[in-house]
Amino acid sequence: MKDYQLIVIGGGAAGMTVAAGAANLGAKVALVEKKKHLGGDCLHVGCIPSKALIAASKEASSMMQAARVLGAEFDGRDHYQTTKARVDRARAIIQDLDGTERFEKLGVDVYIGEASFQSPYELKVGDDLLIGKKFVIATGSKPTVPPIDGLDNVPYLTNEQVFEEETLPESIIVIGAGTVGLELAQSFARLGSQVTVLEAQDTFLPKEDESVSKLLRSQLEMAMRLKIGVNVKQIAEEGGRIHVTTEVDGETVTYEADKLLMATGRKPRIDELRLDRAHVDVKDGFVDVSSTYRTSQPHIFAIGDTIKTLPFTHAAGEEGKAVVANALFGLWNKVDYTKMPWITFTDPEVFHVGMTEAEARERHGDDVEIFEAKLSEVDRFVADRQETGFVKIITRKNGKIIGGHAVGMTAGDWMQIVVYAMQRGDKIGKLSRMIYPYPSRSEAVKKAADMYWRKRLFNSPLTELARKYFEWTR
Repeated sequence: MKDYQLIVIGGGAAGMTVAAGAANLGAKVALVEKKKHLGGDCLHVGCIPSKALIAASKEASSMMQAARVLGAEFDGRDHYQTTKARVDRARAIIQDLDGTERFEKLGVDVYIGEASFQSPYELKVGDDLLIGKKFVIATGSKPTVPPIDGLDNVPYLTNEQVFEEETLPESIIVIGAGTVGLELAQSFARLGSQVTVLEAQDTFLPKEDESVSKLLRSQLEMAMRLKIGVNVKQIAEEGGRIHVTTEVDGETVTYEADKLLMATGRKPRIDELRLDRAHVDVKDGFVDVSSTYRTSQPHIFAIGDTIKTLPFTHAAGEEGKAVVANALFGLWNKVDYTKMPWITFTDPEVFHVGMTEAEARERHGDDVEIFEAKLSEVDRFVADRQETGFVKIITRKNGKIIGGHAVGMTAGDWMQIVVYAMQRGDKIGKLSRMIYPYPSRSEAVKKAADMYWRKRLFNSPLTELARKYFEWTR
């Protein structure tokens, strides 16, 4: 048996943040990871490989367009091994940076193996029994698939297998039009696959502002078949191809493809932990926690995808920062999710922070103002020939920013200033008074913010007095 002041279960973004933070504060820490490498799903089967795939597919798409202009030939499918090598290289480099050696140098004891509670203070990992004063559960999530008739009898991919495919499919059906499904679907389409996306919900990207989801949908439909509000009734394999039978408004339609990708959501990876032995409550499949991440056992905390907050790596990291002090020093830190941004890495990118227009009007009624600028009005986007998109900043009438949304090339980068302003409590006028280098994409934010400035300036009593003065002195 080995005693620790803190035992962290899960070696993904959240768990690594906690383990490193606690070790740097001098605590005796154990970090337990089920898989043979640290990094979690984000590194191995999520954020990193998908972004490498997106980058490679975008370049392949550009090369195919250039080839057509030059009368040459280029097929992304012929170069898929190069694409896969890029994905593998990205994972390998980051794995080296976040490897076991880094944590061992900090004084963290790293255990590789399946973890299960034996009691509220005992954790078994392989043949080792660890005794902890405090625990943090950060085991992440795993793909979940709905009970569709025939699905168990056909081969299908999830994000856990798709990056290991050696060849690009001629055609692929993606079930699920969330972030994962759309990012992968667009990447495959750009590489040369025929892509069909099927989504059960009647609303496309329901968490996004309606104007955002409408524009993105129109852009994606140019490259793939995108069907929303589809009820998948049955899946079968015939002649080596996947057949998906659907029903829409009473009409039966069957789609077929070489491969099937299930992108229908995720659920916490907690089944093997035996939380019942630790007397930790679970609610709706998630570990039940307070706003400061304490479970029903005050010495056991949970963060990341194991709890019902925002399922993003950066959210898990912020929760990890908060929980270090809570676990070691009994503090009550928590994360403000109202100012937590997220990005959908399609092309064009989608950026989101705070309320949508519908949410703002529902909560604040007439006390809402919208400031919007088209990218076609921003010189840098015109020069880049990337005019598709817009910026939308939502405020109260006093100028307080309560939401920011954008669709456009690298929107996740140049919209970050809106997050900073919201976190500081700055009003939109501050964004207008900032100096933006010309010509930069961030000028899109300035265009939207300047609308507030002009509205206040031209409608102010001082402006009216100035107009009268110049009329009198002509």
